[in-house]
Amino acid sequence: MDNGTLALMVPILALLIPVLAIWTQHQRKIEEIRARSLSETNAQAAARAQALEERVRTLEAIVTDKSYDVASQIEALRTSDIIRSTKQ
Repeated sequence: MDNGTLALMVPILALLIPVLAIWTQHQRKIEEIRARSLSETNAQAAARAQALEERVRTLEAIVTDKSYDVASQIEALRTSDIIRSTKQ
């Protein structure tokens, strides 16, 4: 490398350092925005999952409730009475 090439490269490198710093800062901001967005998405998914779990618990309580069983037995009796009355 001769002195002319070295003299040209020093200012170019001096100008590239701030460009690299700006690019690095920009990349960091992009990653922060992505992380925030992902965090919000995860929070929404967790809230939906919790709401679905609550609904399933409610449905389980309804299905396992004794009064539900009685209601289904009454309905079965009505159905069998209707079938018997149509056969006569």
